[in-house]
Amino acid sequence: MKGMAGRRGAAVLADENKIVRDTGLVVGGSLLLALCAQISIPLWFTPVPITGQTLGVLLIGAALGSRRGALAIVLYLIEGGSGLPFFAGGGSGWAAFSGPTGGYLIGFVAAAYVVGWLAERGWDRRFWTAAAAMLAAEFVIYLFGVPWLAYFVGPADALPKGMFPFIPGDIIKLVIAALVLPSTWNLVGRQRKSG
Repeated sequence: MKGMAGRRGAAVLADENKIVRDTGLVVGGSLLLALCAQISIPLWFTPVPITGQTLGVLLIGAALGSRRGALAIVLYLIEGGSGLPFFAGGGSGWAAFSGPTGGYLIGFVAAAYVVGWLAERGWDRRFWTAAAAMLAAEFVIYLFGVPWLAYFVGPADALPKGMFPFIPGDIIKLVIAALVLPSTWNLVGRQRKSG
C-alpha cells in the first residue's frame, strides 16, 4: 500500500511539474513573440509592416510543439488585445483584429500549430526539413492574411501589398529560425515532443 501511495504521489508531482513547466513555456513564448513584434518597419505602400513576428511564430511553434506553440500565440493575442503594447510597433487593442493585419494575427496561431505538428514528427531534426516545415507555416500565415487584407485594399492589390514584398524577408527569417532552432532544445528539453 505504501508503495502504491508513493508512486501515486510521485505521478501527481510529475503532473504538477509538467503543468508548471508547460505554463512557463507558453507564457515565455508569448513574451518572445511580443518582443519580436517590436521589430517593426512600416512601408509606405501597404498597411502591413515588416516585423519580427513571423520569426517568433516559427521558432515558438517548432520549439514548443503544436499545442503549446499555438497556445503561446493565443496568449500573445489575448495580451495584445487586452491592451498590453505587444502588437507590431507597440500596438494593442481588439481593433487590431478587425484591421488590415487581423488575418495575419489569426494566421499566426494556425502557423505555429502546423510547424509544431511537423516538428513533432521529426521535421525539426535537419536544417532542410525544418526549413520546409517553416515554409509551410509561412504559407499558412499568407493563407489567412492575404484574403483578409484583400477586403481593405481590393483583390488586385492583396498579393502586391500583402505577400510579394515580404517573401525575401520571410525567407531570411525562416533561415534564421531553422538555424537557431537547435539552440532552443536545451531550453525546452525533451518534453517539446509532447506538443
